[in-house]
Amino acid sequence: MWSEPDEYAEAVLDTVERIPPGRVLSYGDIAELVGQGGPRQVGRVMSLYGGAVPWWRVIRADGRPPDGHEVEAHENYRAEGTPLRPDGRRVDMARARWTGPAHAAADE
Repeated sequence: MWSEPDEYAEAVLDTVERIPPGRVLSYGDIAELVGQGGPRQVGRVMSLYGGAVPWWRVIRADGRPPDGHEVEAHENYRAEGTPLRPDGRRVDMARARWTGPAHAAADE
């Protein structure tokens, strides 16, 4: 049964929408920026409501995209110029991690 996103889910989705093209955040990074919850709670929000936001910019801390969405995620990474690790299967978190809204102007 589908329901409207609650306040926490809206905060997660708003954060995801602010991630610039070519940049990423981990599930844990999002939880830190929102100020509550953890990676699992962010993952739950993304699984329920993430289709309308740039979901491919939210990844595991080791640089892997969401399970089952690897092909589409990598298409978006290539289109946006997201830095990948030499294996080409994971995002290079050191180069692609967004520093957050306080530094948004520097990232653009």
